[in-house]
Amino acid sequence: MNILVVEDDPRISDVLEYALKAEGYEVRTTQRGREAAEIARNNSPGLIVLDVGLPDIDGFEVCRILRTFSDVPVIFLTSRSDEIDRVVGLEIGGDDYMVKPFSPRELVARIKAIRRRNQRPEAALANDSKSQLHYGPLTIDAEKFRIQCQGREISLTAQEFKLLELLVRHPGRVFTREQVLDRAWGEGGLVADRTIDVHVKSLRKKFGKFEFIETVRGIGYRAREL
Repeated sequence: MNILVVEDDPRISDVLEYALKAEGYEVRTTQRGREAAEIARNNSPGLIVLDVGLPDIDGFEVCRILRTFSDVPVIFLTSRSDEIDRVVGLEIGGDDYMVKPFSPRELVARIKAIRRRNQRPEAALANDSKSQLHYGPLTIDAEKFRIQCQGREISLTAQEFKLLELLVRHPGRVFTREQVLDRAWGEGGLVADRTIDVHVKSLRKKFGKFEFIETVRGIGYRAREL
């Protein structure tokens, strides 16, 4: 897989390039956000490691540009650990978020986890009872990873889609955070419970007045029975 590293600190960029190449990935680096967007448009990398603090435009704006033409997985890197930054990063289409300083080995593990959960086997699709699911005003096409709400297409990240699909396929059933991690993230997801909460918050915002995800305090989440 080709990985694009967008990082303006050459020391960090060099370390990441070395660690990723040691794992067999092809790596391209850049220090500027606009150049990263152009590289992604013309070369279609398999994943992007994206620093938030860049010298021209920030990583959030780069991700917004990317999402106009690509669903490439994005892992944000930042020196800021505020919750609002994590929420913004996930809401605009990021797949994961790492706060500096971090271990290159952990980054590699997160990349592998994203690849595993984004590679949905054809056999699993064939065994779905319905590839197209209807839930209230929602129409979910599991094969095409598309969702419509009252005729309006909703843009979701791959992980938001899997979380949504898990809940609405079982209305009324409560899923603990551990169950969500196991079934929507998959083995080796390497995410914290708080990441699930952020994804739920993002889904609620995207669906607005259609409030269907219920919090079961101290346990987890469920899609309400319609």
